[in-house]
Amino acid sequence: MAKNLVIVESPAKAKTIEKFLGKEFAVRSSFGHVRDLSKKDLSVDLENDFIPKYEISADKKKTITDLKKIAKNAEIVWLATDEDREGEAISWHLVEALNLDESKTKRIVFHEITKNAILDAIKNPRNLDHHLVDAQQARRVLDRLVGYELSPVLWKKVKPALSAGRVQSVAVRLIVEREEEIKTFKSDSSFRISAKFITDSDSGSSEVSAELSKRFKSKEEALAFLNTCIPASFIVASVEKKPASKSPAPPFITSTLQQEASRKLGFSVAKTMMVAQQLYESGKITYMRTDSVNLSKLALSMAKKVITSNYGDNYVKTRQFKTKSKSAQEAHEAIRPTYMENQEIGGDSSQKRLYELIWKRTVASQMASAILEKTIVNIDISTSKENFIASGEVIKFDGFLKVYLESTDDEDNGVTRGMLPPLHKDDKLARKEIVATQKFTQSPPRYTEASLVKKMEELGIGRPSTYAPTISTIQKREYVEKAERQGVERKYIYMSLVNGKVKEEVKAEKTGYEKNKLFPTDIGTIVNNFLVQYFDNILDYNFTASVEKEFDEIAQGNKVWNEMIKEFYTPFHDRIQDTLEKSKKQSGERLLGQDPETGKNVYAKIGRYGPLVQIGESREDEKPKFAGMNKGQSIENVTLEEALDMFKLPREIGTYENEVLTAAIGRFGPYVRHKNQFYSLEKSDDPLSITEERGIELINNKRQADKERIIKEFAEDKTIQVLKGRYGAYISQGKKNYRIPKGKDPAGLSLEECKDIIAAADNRQAGKKKK
Repeated sequence: MAKNLVIVESPAKAKTIEKFLGKEFAVRSSFGHVRDLSKKDLSVDLENDFIPKYEISADKKKTITDLKKIAKNAEIVWLATDEDREGEAISWHLVEALNLDESKTKRIVFHEITKNAILDAIKNPRNLDHHLVDAQQARRVLDRLVGYELSPVLWKKVKPALSAGRVQSVAVRLIVEREEEIKTFKSDSSFRISAKFITDSDSGSSEVSAELSKRFKSKEEALAFLNTCIPASFIVASVEKKPASKSPAPPFITSTLQQEASRKLGFSVAKTMMVAQQLYESGKITYMRTDSVNLSKLALSMAKKVITSNYGDNYVKTRQFKTKSKSAQEAHEAIRPTYMENQEIGGDSSQKRLYELIWKRTVASQMASAILEKTIVNIDISTSKENFIASGEVIKFDGFLKVYLESTDDEDNGVTRGMLPPLHKDDKLARKEIVATQKFTQSPPRYTEASLVKKMEELGIGRPSTYAPTISTIQKREYVEKAERQGVERKYIYMSLVNGKVKEEVKAEKTGYEKNKLFPTDIGTIVNNFLVQYFDNILDYNFTASVEKEFDEIAQGNKVWNEMIKEFYTPFHDRIQDTLEKSKKQSGERLLGQDPETGKNVYAKIGRYGPLVQIGESREDEKPKFAGMNKGQSIENVTLEEALDMFKLPREIGTYENEVLTAAIGRFGPYVRHKNQFYSLEKSDDPLSITEERGIELINNKRQADKERIIKEFAEDKTIQVLKGRYGAYISQGKKNYRIPKGKDPAGLSLEECKDIIAAADNRQAGKKKK
């Protein structure tokens, strides 16, 4: 038995660390948190300083039993969980759950999983940092109190099965408010004037593109300007050359990695963090949850060596960036490769691409600035006070641009590579064409996952470890959806002056196209509006940011965690009671008009199972009629005609196998019903127009797919089947599924063997319940 037990959170991390330690060390994984608050009740003692009541998670009981056996025989237990608050809390929970003797327990931390880092950590152990544990505990307790007390209010006042969260609800608020800005935005238009001129020099003619320094508000003004240009001559009034430089961006922190991986690689925030975790645990990069841009002296030295070797001495510029965030105590270094000399790594495509991005960003941060030369040419118009401006930019020395350029959320990323031909003062230019194009002001853009992270960071909402789970949670709860919108066609005026004549055309452009943008759902909007009305302090951006600062103070030992909770809880609990008594039920109800047949009102609203339309009043003796909304329809924009169409469902669309085919919309979306079986429609199908032929096609497709799933059936007992599933073969009986033990051939199972497997599984389950 090994003298030393090292406990980490994940098997991948354990595997990597095990390679660096000798036979005297056994490395095991806790598989994340081993204890948490119970899901059945509040688990916070409100009467006694908000002390939390933890229990060992059901799926971790075997893990704890196994770890206890090994820890009992070990001389020293080394807790090697991550170095942030969450990691510190996991270590503390392990001490409590395993009943570890603190005199034989050592806490070690490292920022990268390399041999030197691990051995150095073993040489420099420390005690558990109870301030960090308290900060994590404060977050967990506060979030439990908010969720546990606020969610039942939503169940009563909005809809059952809803939930609220302190940070998640604020993130939803950002998205809802942006949607409101877009709805109320009124687009304005103006005319941009651009021109192409021809130079005439000894070296031949060249084309120069320029733009008027002024925009015109109306078509008449733009047309008048074009007409003044008909007899005009154009002369270069001045040529100004300015030296300029561009510096590289700092190395990645969690939020900037999420943003760049979204822009450059198309990764979601959750995917970025999952792949980064894999890279960290396999020893490829440093810790991926950090808000520090610092690099260690070793990293600076490695970067200098790589740059000198690959690009030369003149490309080296060692920099130490300063962290803007005052609370950047979560980690000590930016995200970087652990071995800078490795420009490429093995692994899957996602790991290779993300690693390459991190390598380039890190190396570029230690490279020389790019040297540019900007040229600005003013062009006089003989018939007007206005002037055209042509600008160009030449890269004299590429510096860090040789490796990497940071993207932005805008189209222009800050470096123009356009180059002007040689021009001098008083050079005459010949007009090729002058164009007036109608341009429209743009509404504020909807958030992407990456730009939402950026906004949350700016406001101080959340921390590196919370961005990804927050964004995943609001989508899972269906308060927000990531969607695509096709956009609409918009006409614009285009006037061109060519060959001494002005020609006017009406052209069309596509506008409003959205890809992977975050949209609030109906329920998200209603929940947000309710919370903003009655719990404005919880959803206040400054309040959420100040709570994060209080967690930081607790982590630094400057504040007592349960005193902070007490200050928050008393007024919060009073407001909960007040809201339950005084607030009205919210449904987002919108009157669409009257039903022409009955004259009754038609409403769109949120019902028990989501958005619906209703004919008639709920208070009338005769019950109102309800119909579910289709996917993509919203309370905000559904029309009276669309609502009345929904009451045409369910509709008979034909017959098949002597049974009626019916199309309808249910709780889980539109479907075709046949012989009491339900067949989901695809996105392109509309239940109001689907044909008998298409309905039969869907049924046969589903039957074929079901047939291909069947590995084995039994004539003696048709309730039992051996099926092919997403994660391998399994046994199905009625609505229950059973795992097939390892070593058993699914295709070779007999009915008796299947029954034995079912009985054994049921007995185990019954034993657990009895216990």
